[in-house]
Amino acid sequence: MDAIGRLRRFNRFYTRQLGLLDERLSHSPFSLTQARVLYELAHRTSPTAAEIARDLGLDPAQLSRILKAFRTRRLLTSAPSAAHAKHKLLSLTPKGRAAFDTLEQATVEQIAGMLAPLGETARRRLIGAADVIEEALSPRAPSGPDFILRSPRVGDIGWVIHRQGALYAGEYGWDWTFDGLVAEILGGFVKNFDPVREQGWLAERHGEIVGSIFLMRGDDEATGKLRLLYIEPEARGLGIGAALVDACVARAREVGYARLTLWTNDILVAARRLYEAAGFKLISEEPHVSFGKALVGQTWTMDLHAIT
Repeated sequence: MDAIGRLRRFNRFYTRQLGLLDERLSHSPFSLTQARVLYELAHRTSPTAAEIARDLGLDPAQLSRILKAFRTRRLLTSAPSAAHAKHKLLSLTPKGRAAFDTLEQATVEQIAGMLAPLGETARRRLIGAADVIEEALSPRAPSGPDFILRSPRVGDIGWVIHRQGALYAGEYGWDWTFDGLVAEILGGFVKNFDPVREQGWLAERHGEIVGSIFLMRGDDEATGKLRLLYIEPEARGLGIGAALVDACVARAREVGYARLTLWTNDILVAARRLYEAAGFKLISEEPHVSFGKALVGQTWTMDLHAIT
């Protein structure tokens, strides 16, 4: 009931925010349903009434009344289908197209007015939240990857330190000395950053950071290090971890490293599977006590010259 009440509150807020309770949409001569039908007619090539009714979930009788009103106002024309004579193919008249263009411009201006007072971060969060709602409630499977990999921006490094510390504490019970290690590694990365031989990637989904990985210089000129891979729990299983590892390996090969190494702990099973799938080999293990826990550290390496 809590979730139902929260969603209903959002629905009430959103309908009021967009003026969906008004008799006419965006101060136009169209109701919300009429505007939605007009949008479909403008963005489809000769649809039938049955197609629009099915895809919008409209009652055919209601749609028939809307189309009749459009014809009366000379916004709509129809022609028999060459394949099925009983099917009528619908299209907007020039007057109908002009009416849609006016409505579209008013809608764009309305949404732009909502976004204008928001800063960049707030806008990204808003659009990301809209994507999450659509994804969660849509019965359709996503058509492709819904994440991007990008370079770090101002403020991202501190966020990665925070999230890694919080996640490892929550999942493995590590204490805050792990925060110190991550801060030390990333502080050195920023302070001594070599843009030719180093790079960082943030995975972003729905406007939110959901993972990271860093390529750093190793102990000699021929060696690079893969460091600080992590994926947020809700973003696991989407291919983000593999994409981050692949990006790091590809860049290491591109800049001329002969080998790529990484250090991890044996309890990080999912990460170790990613490394092994990418071509890394386990070369050594050593018990240690760190972050308030007894752990087994592992060193993995990849010979970049041997991979084609």
